[in-house]
Amino acid sequence: MKPNLWLRIGFYLLVAVIIVYAVFPFYYAIVSSMKFGSDLFTPNLLPAQFKLDNYVSVLSQGVFLRNVGNSVVVAVVVVVVSLTIAVSASYALGRVRFKGRKLLLLTVLGISMFPQVAVLSGMFEMIRALGLYNTLWGLVLTYMVFTLPFTVWVLTTFMRDLPKELEEAAIMDGASPLVIVTQVFLPLMWPALVTTGLLAFIGAWNEFLFALTFTLSPEMRTVPVAIALISGASQFELPWGTIMAASVIVTVPVVGLVLIFQRRIVSGLTAGAVKG
Repeated sequence: MKPNLWLRIGFYLLVAVIIVYAVFPFYYAIVSSMKFGSDLFTPNLLPAQFKLDNYVSVLSQGVFLRNVGNSVVVAVVVVVVSLTIAVSASYALGRVRFKGRKLLLLTVLGISMFPQVAVLSGMFEMIRALGLYNTLWGLVLTYMVFTLPFTVWVLTTFMRDLPKELEEAAIMDGASPLVIVTQVFLPLMWPALVTTGLLAFIGAWNEFLFALTFTLSPEMRTVPVAIALISGASQFELPWGTIMAASVIVTVPVVGLVLIFQRRIVSGLTAGAVKG
């Protein structure tokens, strides 16, 4: 009993350390968002006073709310388009046998390994040629570069593990591939869709390099760029309290989505882990 007890104590201590390590930066950002002036440089675990002046200062700027709306629109459109294309592509790559399928999958995986800066100049020329510079559609198009390969790869792995009997029964009933995907496979893929979509949403929500390069006017910027460009009275004085308040505001929606879909996320991450 004693060895098992010590193992359980050690396990719970390890979990507690991981939770504190993961949650503490966000908690300290909340504490810092309620500080002003020189108090920001005083390391306190609890705020000396609960004032929301920094939050009011951020939200009173109409441009920042517009930036939040831009991030929501871009991230949602990217997720919808990526999942729509990825579902059909995963069916072709995971269920249909054709020559060069493995090479195509490796190509998709290889594209996702390219760093953003490696394709930045080429994407800039393409966006400018299409007339999409300083538009949300330009951001949607560029974000697809790193979200689409990821969604296709993950959904292909999940699609490949679905029972063949379901597809064979649907074919015997005269169902077309579109019906098989939308009415047979899609209801079974909700955990994978939620997990993949949420990760794609977070990637698009937090993206900075493309958003900084392909937008010019303050009204077209997304949240990460807007926070990075918050300035103070001088170039040597940054309003860290306001920056922390803005960071907390844009982090809360992502945390809320994770809490809402946590069961689906766990199901999607563990799908296919046990076979039998």
